[in-house]
Amino acid sequence: MNNQTLILVDLQNDFLPGGALGVPGGDEVIPIANRLMDDFEIVVATQDWHPADHGSFAANHPGKELFQQIDLNGLPQTLWPIHCVRGTPGANFAPELETKRITRVFQKGTNAEIDSYSGLYDNGHRQSTGLAEWLREQGVKRVTVCGLATDYCVKFTALDALAEGFEVTLQLPASRGVNLAPGDVDAAIDEMRAKGVIIAA
Repeated sequence: MNNQTLILVDLQNDFLPGGALGVPGGDEVIPIANRLMDDFEIVVATQDWHPADHGSFAANHPGKELFQQIDLNGLPQTLWPIHCVRGTPGANFAPELETKRITRVFQKGTNAEIDSYSGLYDNGHRQSTGLAEWLREQGVKRVTVCGLATDYCVKFTALDALAEGFEVTLQLPASRGVNLAPGDVDAAIDEMRAKGVIIAA
């Protein structure tokens, strides 16, 4: 059915175990995502696609430490390891992901001045990636979201899709989280549920 779409969030090498910003168990979601694609005519993938000088990278802030909180152009920003630099192997989709079945890819984090966790907007909602507009053009009403990481890019993609008027389901078995602080993933799931995201466990 064309009125529902699967959104695969950031299933890229750098987010898999051993990658620059590896999510624990991140590789486990790939076969689940491949199976989920069977249920959808439209499959969208988001792709972190950063310039090397991106403001979210700790290495670009001398004297700052990984995972430190800073202000980046008026927004709170966690400083991350260098990851998903456009055109590098780490930014590529996981090799086991059946990318031929992906209808369209939406890249995010392309502006060095602002981070983009969500697949729909940057973190300040200053610019759209075009995903919400494209989904509406396809007649999509409902989206199912999964991927990496539950407590960051998956959460913000789900919440932005909800705010744009889509019915949103989170496929929990096909998502894994970073859990920088204990309980981050549970808190993210609780927040999504409270705001109206359907949690499919």
